[in-house]
Amino acid sequence: MPEPHHSQRGRLKIYLGYAAGVGKTFQMLQEAHELVLKGIDLVIGYFEPHGRQDTIAEAGGLQSVPRRTLDYRGALFEEMDTEAILRRHPQICLVDELAHTNVPGSAHAKRWEDVLVLLEAGIDVFATMNIQHLESLNDQVWQMTAVRVRETVPDWLIRQADEVVMVDLTPRALLNRLRRGAVYAPDKARRALENFFKESTLVALRELALRETAHEVDARELGPPEPAPQQHEPPSEPGPALQRLMVWVTPDPSAALLIRRARRVADYLRAECFAVYVRPEPDSSPPPLQRTEAIEKILNFARNLHIETRILHGSDVAGSLIDFARVHQVTRIFLARPRYRRWQWLLGRNLIHEIVREARDIEIIIVAGRRPPKTP
Repeated sequence: MPEPHHSQRGRLKIYLGYAAGVGKTFQMLQEAHELVLKGIDLVIGYFEPHGRQDTIAEAGGLQSVPRRTLDYRGALFEEMDTEAILRRHPQICLVDELAHTNVPGSAHAKRWEDVLVLLEAGIDVFATMNIQHLESLNDQVWQMTAVRVRETVPDWLIRQADEVVMVDLTPRALLNRLRRGAVYAPDKARRALENFFKESTLVALRELALRETAHEVDARELGPPEPAPQQHEPPSEPGPALQRLMVWVTPDPSAALLIRRARRVADYLRAECFAVYVRPEPDSSPPPLQRTEAIEKILNFARNLHIETRILHGSDVAGSLIDFARVHQVTRIFLARPRYRRWQWLLGRNLIHEIVREARDIEIIIVAGRRPPKTP
């Protein structure tokens, strides 16, 4: 890998796995040793071995940048020292656990944000993460595992990676490693076997990781999507590059699930995506503060996933949404199934039915909320 000029953006390589212990960090360290032998200037920015002796041994001989220690509520925490890495300015920096949340008081909330700083400085980064930390899969992982993953990485960061490598290991082999104590200490290993490390869960997560890696390969072969047509140039033949999606945003917490679903579909279709909120009150009557904060929170969530957001004003919510969809040539509208009473749903006296009636030329996707599996 050639040495980047300081004016060039660094390259990002992600080692993707489906669970702890499959060997992401170990493989990253192995490749690091090969590059050092070739004369590449490489450092470890952050390394988390979790007590795994083979991984600790593999890190031997590689230079590490000392971590930064922060005091938070009387306890000391160690985080990656991004400023020290920038001063050192290696060709390549290794960063474990991309989805990690930094302790309050850090310059950035997430480790992946620190990685962006390194990339902008022209430093190549090798990083590790598991598939369950991909933001658009958060609801799906919750449904499969009954565990809500709190630390996530936005999908667009994976799309911008120059290379994504899946580090694979069969679920049975991983479970054997876990029982031998090669992944966690005995007490933690027993708890893991009773929860996240059930074979059926690992099989499902592995399938997600394989599918995501295959999608990344296909996306890179296709290259960047064609630019969408201007509004005065109506599309001649609808195709994947001309798809435009719209999400109707409400203050309901289910809006986050809807946005994740639309983001994932947009990535697969290589489509544009809008998140639209309609404020039904007249301008002279401001909405309650609680609802305003809820809407702003969900719109910020959409923006973080690189979804364009709009706030419309009008007493006719369905009409405002349809007008926006037609002006922007939206091909699919995502709606969350509302909590109407049964008689309202059957008689069609609700916004969903109004939108479906008005948007006969647009595909409507109604997304029901997910529930985690019942624990035995």
